[in-house]
Amino acid sequence: MQEKIIILDFGSQTTQLIGRRVRELGEYCEIIPYNKFPYDDSSVIGVILSGSPFSVYDEKAFRTELSRLRGHIPVLGICYGAQFIAYTSGGTVEPAPSREYGRAHLTEIDHADPLMKDIERGAQVWMSHGDTITSIPASFKTIASTAEVPVAAYRVEGEKTWGVQFHPEVYHSECGTQLLRNFVVDICGGRQDWTAESFIDSTVRELRRTLGDDKVVLGLSGGVDSSVAAVLLNRAIGKNLTCIFVDHGMLRKDEFRNVLKDYEGLGLNVIGVDASEEFFTNLAGVTEPERKRKIIGKGFIDVFDREAHKLKDVKWLAQGTIYPDCIESLSITGTTIKSHHNVGGLPEKMNLSLCEPLRLLFKDEVRRVGRQLGMPEHLITRHPFPGPGLAVRILGDITPEKVRILQEADDIFIRSLREDGLYDSVWQAGVILLSVQSVGVMGDERTYERAVALRAVTSTDGMTADWVHLPYEFLAKVSNEIINKVKGVNRVCYDISSKPPATIEWE
Repeated sequence: MQEKIIILDFGSQTTQLIGRRVRELGEYCEIIPYNKFPYDDSSVIGVILSGSPFSVYDEKAFRTELSRLRGHIPVLGICYGAQFIAYTSGGTVEPAPSREYGRAHLTEIDHADPLMKDIERGAQVWMSHGDTITSIPASFKTIASTAEVPVAAYRVEGEKTWGVQFHPEVYHSECGTQLLRNFVVDICGGRQDWTAESFIDSTVRELRRTLGDDKVVLGLSGGVDSSVAAVLLNRAIGKNLTCIFVDHGMLRKDEFRNVLKDYEGLGLNVIGVDASEEFFTNLAGVTEPERKRKIIGKGFIDVFDREAHKLKDVKWLAQGTIYPDCIESLSITGTTIKSHHNVGGLPEKMNLSLCEPLRLLFKDEVRRVGRQLGMPEHLITRHPFPGPGLAVRILGDITPEKVRILQEADDIFIRSLREDGLYDSVWQAGVILLSVQSVGVMGDERTYERAVALRAVTSTDGMTADWVHLPYEFLAKVSNEIINKVKGVNRVCYDISSKPPATIEWE
């Protein structure tokens, strides 16, 4: 049985980062809602309580029953989680005199405490809270402080329960990885045996056991997630897997042909379907971003359904769903964040069972699994690409001519990144076709044509992102080539917005 750390999600924007940091330590973990702890699961070796947008004393604050956890299993509360443990034990949590946000440094540390092992005095941590613990119960002991936060970290004496008011999962917390290692490995006793190789071995065994001789159909997108899922399933069930790759007309330039060639090289059984005309018809005149996504999602379902019904005796639908898809699709408050491209409507419509072999993995883990499976590097390192494709990079309505313009400009940008050795240092890049036109001069003629924006960001998981400081010489070269070679474009801009407050995609 695979041991695990459970992360109880109280709604923090950085809960996924906690999971990623634990996985990076080689320890398996699962993120579940704050009120869904699996008390009957004997494989759980520790629990982490996440942050939250609420204050612990709010009427609508998320609460969980701690009596069945504390004293029975190691517990670490982070930010709200730490305040919740203290508050429900008789401590005091109050609004801070000023919001504590940003870098701070640990001024006092109890190095005798196992959570603080090998953490140096003066280590930088990241604070992000409007409340602070102003008093702790008698059974609590302060184990770290900052200049502004007397109780930056504490231990409950007589039990394996800790709390920290900073965020060790955030990159800016220099001691964060060490602190989480101290908790996961030393305190919880984690074996650190969660590897790509172990995942492949256990998943292939489970797929063979679950699927047997059943036939499976999988919708390929050309991205790393669905590609790795296909290769993993192919290893498990071989010829019983059929893949369908739908071209909705808004892929990158020549992508339909190139991806099919890649899949043939991987030995996959793939059916390619050009449905671009159907999608362009359905999208005619549509400008609202979420409606675009829904039309493309429904269109994909309709095309996929038609093609899949041509196959005989299919019992399973496979998808390249990964862990962030499961967490992001609905927040714990039930609010839709945005539609994504996985075909969640198909199992009910087609009367198929759902198979999602990657649903436990983060994006970087998917790439490690792909490498372990022997997939070509250009497929593994491919930048993320939105399911609706260029439709959400065209502001306004969609036409074949606009797609042509954007494909040509995007091809120049992505090819140039590769040629100049910049592609692998960028997490995601693309071109956005703006809804405005601008005046320009080409030769002796005035022009009135479109503007495009280049977008390139660095990130680890897409939850946060920073714009890439591409060399001016590179940007000048790309701008010049796009304007000279792409008919319909006379102006190129570079997007220097970070996430937050902006998103990576414009729609």
